[in-house]
Amino acid sequence: MALASDRQEDQNASRAVLALDVGGTKLAAGVVRSDGKVLSYAKCPTGVADGPAACLDRLFALGREVLDELPDEHRADGRRHGRPTLLGTGIGCGGPLDPVRGVLIAPPHLPGWKDIPVTRLAEDAYGMPAVLDNDGTAGAAGEWRFGAGRGTRNLLYMTVSTGIGGGMIADGRTYRGAAGNGGEPGHVTVRSDGRRCAGCGRTGCLEAYASGTSIAERAAEAVELAAREGERTSLAGVEPLTAVDVADAVREGDPVAVRVWDETTEALGSGLVSIVNLFEPELVVLGGGVTRSADLLLPPVRDAVARLAMGPAASAARVVAASAGEQAGLLGAAAVAFERLPQHEQLPTQPAAPL
Repeated sequence: MALASDRQEDQNASRAVLALDVGGTKLAAGVVRSDGKVLSYAKCPTGVADGPAACLDRLFALGREVLDELPDEHRADGRRHGRPTLLGTGIGCGGPLDPVRGVLIAPPHLPGWKDIPVTRLAEDAYGMPAVLDNDGTAGAAGEWRFGAGRGTRNLLYMTVSTGIGGGMIADGRTYRGAAGNGGEPGHVTVRSDGRRCAGCGRTGCLEAYASGTSIAERAAEAVELAAREGERTSLAGVEPLTAVDVADAVREGDPVAVRVWDETTEALGSGLVSIVNLFEPELVVLGGGVTRSADLLLPPVRDAVARLAMGPAASAARVVAASAGEQAGLLGAAAVAFERLPQHEQLPTQPAAPL
């Protein structure tokens, strides 16, 4: 008689999806099992300068590569499961996009990609159903299903990287908003008369102060100012400056880097306080490249939420680092595929019934 653990293992091994992650600098593909195990994985540069057709050719070739490399699964006792059943394809990409029609409308990180019917193209390429979601929404779903957010019902996910994106899980459901791009934390205003945001063109967005791009830009400005005022900094002569360089200099006690970093964490904390007060999540998950310096980023942000958020919201919200690492986008695309593909369901068009 099969043990419960054997039955669970059989179930996990029997279902999988092809996950595609479309980034401005990197494309990734993988086959992901229903328990979050990545069975095969590949990545390559996006090459946005080549245009959407060439990039999509690379993306779909990457998908075929990981499908071809898909290994047979074996149980702990050595018996072979065989290959899992593929439910379809999940695609994660920055918006704006239409997740119902599966169309990339005009993502700013992919210049020239206008009204691309990416799910139809994926279905033609692989002969199985496909779904598209905002990569921030997908990231939230991935951490909730596979990562730090397992067991929660209200989760805010924020990726702090080249830009700032994110998504939400509200009352145990992935939140998408009226047009499918809701839960966008990077464009919360933290300084109404502040820096111009490269992502949306408005002024004072969180992304204009706390993204990796902004950290590097403000550090370069601070180095120029320090040179004019005769202040020494280890960042002088470092080109091109990156957020990693700034974090390393902070650890060395460089005063110019410390000022840039303090402005970053103050803005990030301020933005999170507003979102925590509004949404009251039980968990805030921070991911993305900048959070590789979590030792410098998380403590001041946690302190800001604890001090400045309203009492009930502050006491409810924990702030933690994401667990998915480099494969966050891939696992997010897989998570929304498992959510939406099994019954080939459409996104809900009516609000959930009241409790």
